[in-house]
Amino acid sequence: MHISGKIQASNILNNKIGLDAAGVKQSYQELLTEMCQQKQKAGTLSTAIDNFIKTTHNYWSGLFHCYEIEDFPRTNNDLEHAFGMLRHHQRRCTGRKVAPSSLVIRGSVKLACAITTKLHSFTASDLAQVDIHTWLELRSQLKKHHKARIEQYRFRRDPKGYLANLESRLL
Repeated sequence: MHISGKIQASNILNNKIGLDAAGVKQSYQELLTEMCQQKQKAGTLSTAIDNFIKTTHNYWSGLFHCYEIEDFPRTNNDLEHAFGMLRHHQRRCTGRKVAPSSLVIRGSVKLACAITTKLHSFTASDLAQVDIHTWLELRSQLKKHHKARIEQYRFRRDPKGYLANLESRLL
């Protein structure tokens, strides 16, 4: 791929001019279109351009979320830092050396809370504006995950007894 194409792609994704998600997406699409039109001029690097465009297309659906949500981690390193911060705080809160198992079950909620509360302090009136149906749906999903984890534990502890109990309930 052409070096200036890489630089242009990097500049668009760094978004120093502060475009919204739609603007970044449009600028990036325009760059890809230009690269497609100019790839025959790249000679032997045209296969690299094809690979770049194919890979970008595969990741397209999740490529611009970080521009839609303010302060959302842009890179894997930023995202890993957010998870590390959560694990660190969980260890400090519980006094354990490892993160608690509840992090697996309720991690999606805990991570969102940790990132959000780092950026903004919430008042009681902010919390009162939450949609109760969305909250109940989330609670239901978390209960399902929790039940699945319990069943996995029961199966690992006593596979024969677990399967016999399951068979007796089904018959």
